[in-house]
Amino acid sequence: MLITGLIIGAVLGLVLQRGRFCITGAFRDLWVSHSSRWFTAFLLAITIQALGVSLLTFLGVIAPEAPKLSVIATVLGSFLFGVGIVLAGGCATGTYYRAGEGLVGSWFALVAYALFAAAAKTGFLSPATARVKGLWTTGMTTIPATIGLPNWVGVAALCIVSAFAVHRQIRRESARRPAVQLPAQRTGLNHLLFEYAWNPLATGAIVGVIAIIAWPLSWASGRPDGLGITTPSANLVSVLVTGDWSRLDWGVLLVAGIMLGSYAAARASGEFRVRVPSALVIQRAIVGGALMGVGAAWAGGCSIGNALVQTSLLSWQGWIALVFQILGVGGAAWATLIRPREQRRRARAAQATAETAEYEPAAPSVSEGAAPEMAVQHAPTPSPAR
Repeated sequence: MLITGLIIGAVLGLVLQRGRFCITGAFRDLWVSHSSRWFTAFLLAITIQALGVSLLTFLGVIAPEAPKLSVIATVLGSFLFGVGIVLAGGCATGTYYRAGEGLVGSWFALVAYALFAAAAKTGFLSPATARVKGLWTTGMTTIPATIGLPNWVGVAALCIVSAFAVHRQIRRESARRPAVQLPAQRTGLNHLLFEYAWNPLATGAIVGVIAIIAWPLSWASGRPDGLGITTPSANLVSVLVTGDWSRLDWGVLLVAGIMLGSYAAARASGEFRVRVPSALVIQRAIVGGALMGVGAAWAGGCSIGNALVQTSLLSWQGWIALVFQILGVGGAAWATLIRPREQRRRARAAQATAETAEYEPAAPSVSEGAAPEMAVQHAPTPSPAR
């Protein structure tokens, strides 16, 4: 059953690449452009997965358990992860699928992410991880269980919120002027898969369905979990560095499949191109990848493991992580995008004001304008000739 991890990963990589499904962009748009278009698609993926996981649990196919909340680790780790994904230019899955497209910056971010995730989980940073996780631990697992409600009530509430958000987004899309479409160069399935621009809500729904399918397949392989990126990335490093093949599990093949699926989709659509960024971008990518690895290890998950999977279980860890990942993205976006943009805008406004003042003719002063008039008024009147 391990091979199913590679298959699911390849399908997920194709969907992410063709749908341009980027969790970093979804969070960043909330702050930069005040758009909830992609976040609504992400919320739809969470809701669909929550429905599927509830059904699979009810049927006895899987028996997922939500982790106990470690407050400091979840808050601090998620915030660091949010900052990291902005610097790296992509979240956990986003980094994998962009690496498959040929973005060299994502290659550096991916290596740093996997290395620091392994270091924080099992390497020289693991004592710090254990210390942070032990600072403030609780017995809280899921939100409905803490409140004293059955799980289906929480799922129903999530469905209502998601339905409202999706309805609002559909109304906005219908009111928007349709974009100009270039003539299609392909036909049939080839056009739909590799040329047609996918709708964000449709992409989010497909991601949610893939997340549901991943649960029983991963469970059958002996890995009792759903989609996940951080631990599989750390295990991949261990396999490559130490040759410990016991760490080669369903999750490792999943992340490998994401990159392969993205590469295949990019090649088929003509979007694959090796792009080398500037040295500054590469430096940011490395720092961002390191923050992603450490932050995800502390928080117990990344934008997939926490923000997509644990939220579908209605766990405290998942929803608190989602909030602080968004806050981390907001802080990094303000420092790297919003603040510089405002500074440039103010500089252009000041320059325009200075140029206007330079070319505008000077107004006459009061003394200059009044002197001739005063001279006329006080000129002596000649005496009449006798």
